Amino acid sequence: MSQHPAPAPGRTAPAEVLRYTAFSADPDGGNPASVVLDASGLADDELLAIAAEVGYSETAFLTAPPEGLGEPGRAFTVRYFSPKAEVPFCGHATIATAVALAERVGPGDLVFATRAGTVPVTVTAADEDGAPQATLTSVVPYVADADEPDVQEALAALGWPADDLDPALPPRIAFAGARHLVLAAASRERLADLSYDFQRLETLMRRADLTTLQLVWRESAAVFHVRDPFPVGGVVEDPATGAAAAAFGAYARELGLVPEESVLTLHQGDDMGRPGVLTVELRAGDPRVRVSGTGARIPDRT
Repeated sequence: MSQHPAPAPGRTAPAEVLRYTAFSADPDGGNPASVVLDASGLADDELLAIAAEVGYSETAFLTAPPEGLGEPGRAFTVRYFSPKAEVPFCGHATIATAVALAERVGPGDLVFATRAGTVPVTVTAADEDGAPQATLTSVVPYVADADEPDVQEALAALGWPADDLDPALPPRIAFAGARHLVLAAASRERLADLSYDFQRLETLMRRADLTTLQLVWRESAAVFHVRDPFPVGGVVEDPATGAAAAAFGAYARELGLVPEESVLTLHQGDDMGRPGVLTVELRAGDPRVRVSGTGARIPDRT
């Protein structure tokens, strides 16, 4: 895994690729993302090549912000690339980017212009364990009915019988920067047993314009365990998915599963050996969803 891909045309030095994990203070937990703090002059095919070479589910690329967006030095345009394609928004790469920036410009408020819209982020100073906390505020979300044939095709690709679903959490499409199909497992065992038809699910997700499936099991009133297959990104499973967490917050509120003002805890990555914790906050009178987590620099082990 190269930290310094070849220079792009017109650049005198290769783009510096930083590596951080999001939603864990442990570099071996959470979801790793790569971050390029200066992607100016890089063409789209070069961005995709860097993302593919690193091989993480997402890489964030920063360039100058639109005029008038935020405080100088604390506002950026951000694009997100999986190893296979650009995605409109990525939560864990946003958290990773915010932590990387806070190390350089200090904690406080940041603002990112993304394809999905403007995303404010706040980073607090590192706590006693040395871990900063970053909170993103989503674009305005929506929740829509899922087409029944798509739900049935997703279940077939997963190998899940329909009676393995929790009827209290019905399938829906949820969006908070990217589209996700929410499917709720009736048991923790069902969620833990994930082995799916990669090509079949990818075909469905491309047709239905889905970024991930948000597979959920409800442990208690405000605690959930989640998993996110991500074949459209060339990744079997995403270890911690901030965009899907924001979308799920909107889903939980829309369906009346939680109070209008709530704090939810999502555990993700446990079944992959990369445990992470995502905190989802819903505020009365504000349709947007806030997602928080820690982050940490991944040491260079090459």
